[in-house]
Amino acid sequence: MAKITFSKEGNTPFQQLMGYNKTIMTQWSVLEECFFSSNTFTPELKEEIRRTLAFNNGCEYCMAKGKPSNKIIDSKISVATKTADLISKSHTLDDAHFNLLKSEFSEDEISELLALICFITASQKFGALLDLQPTCSI
Repeated sequence: MAKITFSKEGNTPFQQLMGYNKTIMTQWSVLEECFFSSNTFTPELKEEIRRTLAFNNGCEYCMAKGKPSNKIIDSKISVATKTADLISKSHTLDDAHFNLLKSEFSEDEISELLALICFITASQKFGALLDLQPTCSI
């Protein structure tokens, strides 16, 4: 059970925890849709990032959706998940890792990738802090 009661705003348990401020919940959902409807990265890349971060950020709700793959062949997905892993553990990237990013992604893509990682991290930290569980229902 979540640490606070669900608000009446929102369609998902996550939204209802954020729904005490309807404007923030609505804009958060708009930004989430913007990231996940973007065609910059494949759905597989985004999902592997989400899974990697879920386990590092301790979000039970997100972890229940699956573990990260341990057999990634695609080099872009591999570099993206390594980047997410490093950011979530050390909160920084060294020059060597930035050079690796630049070998796989354009600057536009790097900007979007890092923003996506930060957004997912914020969402998952919010869920973890409020103890959002996969069994939470509204």
